[in-house]
Amino acid sequence: MLNTNLEHLETQEEITEVLRENKNAMIACGRMGPMCIPVFAAMGELIKQYPNIQFRDVDFDIPAASYIRNLPECSDFRGLPFTVYFKEGKVVKATSSIQSADQIKKILGEVF
Repeated sequence: MLNTNLEHLETQEEITEVLRENKNAMIACGRMGPMCIPVFAAMGELIKQYPNIQFRDVDFDIPAASYIRNLPECSDFRGLPFTVYFKEGKVVKATSSIQSADQIKKILGEVF
């Protein structure tokens, strides 16, 4: 399990539930490594600024992560985390590798 202050998704059912029950969601799929930790930290900081968005993480190495890993939008990704932005259950943006809080905020502004 990831050691973050985000809510963790551990099953595909949990992922689909978050997407079904929330208009806007950002899910980062990764590990506790140098490229992922800054993204998880930025997401944790942004939770209070964006109450209309559900921020979640999923461990890259569990079976449920295949939901994110197998998205067509992630097919060319080589770096972790895979970060996917969903609006009304549909992918509106997907990125990979390290991102700063400012980069994430810019994407949030564009897609939500």
